[in-house]
Amino acid sequence: MSSEPSPGTKIAAALRRSPVYADPSLESVLSKGRLATLLARIEAAPVPVFVVLVPLIKGGTWEESDELLTVVHDRLDRDGLYISLSSYGNQLDARRWGGTREEIQDSEYAVRLPFFLPEFKDAILVDRLIKAVELVTAGGGYAAYEKATAHLHSRSRTDAVKESLGGDGSPALPITLGAATAAVAGLAVWRWRRSARVRREQRPLLLPREVLTAAGTADRAELRGRVEHEVVAFGELLEGVDLDSDASRVHDLMTLALDAYQAAAKTLDSAGGVPDLVGALVLVDRGRDALDSARSLAGGRRETPPSPLCFFNPLHGDAAAGTVTWRELGSRDSLRVRACGACAKAVRDHRVPESLPDEVDGKAVPYYAAPTLWARTGYGQFGDDLVHRVLRGDLRS
Repeated sequence: MSSEPSPGTKIAAALRRSPVYADPSLESVLSKGRLATLLARIEAAPVPVFVVLVPLIKGGTWEESDELLTVVHDRLDRDGLYISLSSYGNQLDARRWGGTREEIQDSEYAVRLPFFLPEFKDAILVDRLIKAVELVTAGGGYAAYEKATAHLHSRSRTDAVKESLGGDGSPALPITLGAATAAVAGLAVWRWRRSARVRREQRPLLLPREVLTAAGTADRAELRGRVEHEVVAFGELLEGVDLDSDASRVHDLMTLALDAYQAAAKTLDSAGGVPDLVGALVLVDRGRDALDSARSLAGGRRETPPSPLCFFNPLHGDAAAGTVTWRELGSRDSLRVRACGACAKAVRDHRVPESLPDEVDGKAVPYYAAPTLWARTGYGQFGDDLVHRVLRGDLRS
């Protein structure tokens, strides 16, 4: 006897017959006339487009748009642009597989754009879908999105973070973010930065490793933009959190996640160079680790241990090679640090690892040789108080 196909398999099978799938509970939103228009726009699009309309309900079959689209793509096994309802309110979400980084960015942002167009404020869902596909076909989605949301970026990130956490910088609410999320939304100004999509080793809350890879090859201006995107994305992710738990450890982890968010925004606002920008990314990563653990515990699972980034250069990604014993040239003291595979191999081969550079008196030096908080803490590897020290003001002391 064959087993019942999974929900993802059923949706994929339906998409092989038509590029638009709607759950029976949502079929009424697709009138025949407008559906025909949507199908025509999809046919004219420069990339295969698949629309998946299913309810996203906490505790239901699908809770997050990214989970839904990833599963459907895996089952359908076809690259293209996948569109769904958003996990963040009355918006659309999208994931694209295949294409250049610019093409992926443009098409995904194009799908989000109708939400911000005044003429589509009260538009029905199918009309927003039609417009989204038209914008994908037109190209330039990212630039259009930035233009449409430019007026929303007037508020200071730090001010908004302080509002969301309480006037003194302490968390306003322990677990359920509730009213505080309105201030976080003010900080995020509804700017979508793939907050529902980040993943590492199939864990959907952690900082995407491709962000670090891209950041490692970016110039300073581009790096600042990437870091800002990730800080905003983390704010949007926190905005959607509503954990039903009285456990003190869950409370502590949520407090750490909020504090890490505030510390990252504070670091970004005052960043004086690349090491500070990298520090903001490290703080986002620390906050996402804490949030992942909080959600795991609240769901009745075990706490997930934090996954540190490479000591020598956090932009190398996870310290996947584990702990190595390392001694800086000219020093008699050795340290036990976590490193990526390439840096660990360099240490074993008695070579100098490719470390993140800083500048002292106009001279380039490894970041750990500079008189900074990042050097004193090894970007958080020498203790668990990095977030606290940034909030305390140690970054400039």
